[in-house]
Amino acid sequence: MFKKLFLTLAFAGMTTLGFGQNKSMLWEISGKGLTKPSYLFGTIHLICPTDFAITEPTKKALSGTEQVYLELDMDDPQMMPKMQKGMMNTGGKSYKEWLKPEDYTLLSDYYKSKMGAGLDQLGMLKPLALMSMNYMTLLNCQPESYDMTFAKMASEQKKEVLGLETVESQFAIFDKIPVEKQATELVDMVRNQDKARTEFNQLITLYKAQDLDGLLKLMRQSEFSDMAGYENALLNDRNANWIPTIEQAVKQKPTFIAVGAGHLGGDKGVIELLRKKGYTVKAVN
Repeated sequence: MFKKLFLTLAFAGMTTLGFGQNKSMLWEISGKGLTKPSYLFGTIHLICPTDFAITEPTKKALSGTEQVYLELDMDDPQMMPKMQKGMMNTGGKSYKEWLKPEDYTLLSDYYKSKMGAGLDQLGMLKPLALMSMNYMTLLNCQPESYDMTFAKMASEQKKEVLGLETVESQFAIFDKIPVEKQATELVDMVRNQDKARTEFNQLITLYKAQDLDGLLKLMRQSEFSDMAGYENALLNDRNANWIPTIEQAVKQKPTFIAVGAGHLGGDKGVIELLRKKGYTVKAVN
């Protein structure tokens, strides 16, 4: 699933919120003339069912609103065809050109052992799509999706689901990162599986603890993310682009907004950007 490809986007880009009591994935948006509150929730795009949970306050927040905004419009019938198109490597080059011969063989053999198909078959996919396969091999489970769950809940409650950005714009983010770098990161993760698995488990622990500061620190230290040099493209620019849409939405009607947890905090995060616009944004525990 395309939404599950964006582990880096899910956590990247948090600085300190300043107060330990502000640890939360659910935030209430009020003030600035709003007659009813809206809510902001931080998701993670890859998580096993045993770690997946939607709390009663979160259920109450969604049921008390009139529309749902996710990063993408999950009920758009054209979403899947657009995803499939965006995953395809159409640049005319191949992994044999991006990788050293020994790295190509290592990666291809790994996919053969895990997926039953090597790079001769999978090479038509962009590194972003293959990265999702790497993470799936670390999980050892069939992941749950907060995005899909919220979209289903919205449908059951007869609420419209809308998107803060398009499928094309999400793929365009990764097109800004050199494809050779992305391909090399695939190899690095395979070569350092134990370290990658340990780091991923730490991310899950921090997410469950609602530790925004810890998530940022770990992601910025990670050898397996694209934060270095691309934080603006992956996070800050998107946050800024979302604010006008969020403002318009919450003024129209109470809205439940769910985005990757990494977009919540920091001086360029959605929480602080909304506060700078005059809204009161407080943690719900």
